[in-house]
Amino acid sequence: MKNVAIAAIEYHLPESVLTNQDLATEFPEWSIDKIQGKTGITGRHISGPEECASDLAFAAAQKLFASGACGPQEVDYLLLCTQSPDYFLPTTACILQDRLGIRTRAGALDFNLGCSGFVYGLGLAQGLIQTDQASKVLLITAETYSKFIHPKDRSVRTLFGDAAAATLLTADDDGAHRTAAYVYGTDGKGAANLMVPCGGLRRPVSATTLEAVSDESGNWRSPENLYMNGAEIFNFTLRAIPECVASLLAHTDKKLEEIDLFVFHQANQYMLEHLRKKLKIPSDKFFVYLESCGNTVSSTIPIALKQAAVEGRLKSGQLVMLVGFGVGYSWGATLVDWPFLGYPAA
Repeated sequence: MKNVAIAAIEYHLPESVLTNQDLATEFPEWSIDKIQGKTGITGRHISGPEECASDLAFAAAQKLFASGACGPQEVDYLLLCTQSPDYFLPTTACILQDRLGIRTRAGALDFNLGCSGFVYGLGLAQGLIQTDQASKVLLITAETYSKFIHPKDRSVRTLFGDAAAATLLTADDDGAHRTAAYVYGTDGKGAANLMVPCGGLRRPVSATTLEAVSDESGNWRSPENLYMNGAEIFNFTLRAIPECVASLLAHTDKKLEEIDLFVFHQANQYMLEHLRKKLKIPSDKFFVYLESCGNTVSSTIPIALKQAAVEGRLKSGQLVMLVGFGVGYSWGATLVDWPFLGYPAA
């Protein structure tokens, strides 16, 4: 069976930045230190009014092509993970195929997953390559969650930023740097705890769905805005993710101490630290990168991987555990034998 390598990662952040100073000015009851202390975030990049997920995805892919990793005509399959597509139909991946100049005989599809989407995308790409449906798969994660957020809802506005990441997966004939086993999980009973209630066909938008109301904590939102039950998401994460990690270790016959680096979905500093301590992962093996970009949903793991490589925390031959979790509820984990991507040390 063919091995599959992560050959390159690039990412793109929108130009506009929402800082903690901006938020503290809008919400005087929250200080800059309080926001950073709870989230670990100092700034979030926000897409422009006319800037969509496909625009961020295009920019990330262009960076990858410019790096020399591959050209658009070499891509056999385009996978786009997004929950903020340009249209209900057509598929945003089809629009990107044309815009990027990817050949017309390539496959292209969207899949709707949030914070677990990168891990799921790696699994899909591996399946395509190992079954000879493709030899080079371009996996793009792109979100503009800011467009779902009410400006007076500090509960989610402090957390989420917009971004896209482009990851190239290739067949690895020499057997090195392969992606390994996967474990997945789904619990739709938690769907209502992280949701945009209106805007789909189940509950279309109307004049009344635009009306915003305040919750007991003073956060304003309408049914067309993103709602998150933070306490329930936190409880779900602490319950499901340790089991997920244990399952992956058992499935691969590995021990925790054999893993060189852990890169989890970058939800927020508070949650990540609780997970790290519960799993007893040493801090020097647990990579966190969200301070300057926030929670970018499906792009947090590839952004963190690129940064870990740039900073010298991630080197060729190391064994890396990737864990995604969140909206759905959905979660997944995998082990990756890491290649050297050529990024200079910081």
